[in-house]
Amino acid sequence: MAMTNAEKQKRYRDKQKEIGKKEMRGYLSPEALECYRLITEQTNWSDSVILSNAVRLTYAAYKNGQIGLLNNWLNENDL
Repeated sequence: MAMTNAEKQKRYRDKQKEIGKKEMRGYLSPEALECYRLITEQTNWSDSVILSNAVRLTYAAYKNGQIGLLNNWLNENDL
């Protein structure tokens, strides 16, 4: 019996969860969308890689006491 598209998507999401991945969803501000466009043009990264790296870089800044510096830079540069 052929699976419906919804069943295929659920199966895919379930497999991703089984290997320890978590789906994250949200909406990008116009500033973030422009950053996203530039990143994809320069790196050819997928949405998943961009999101994973963004979270990892933010965590690295936090762990190294640089989260305030990073946030200030984003605010000063309208990003």
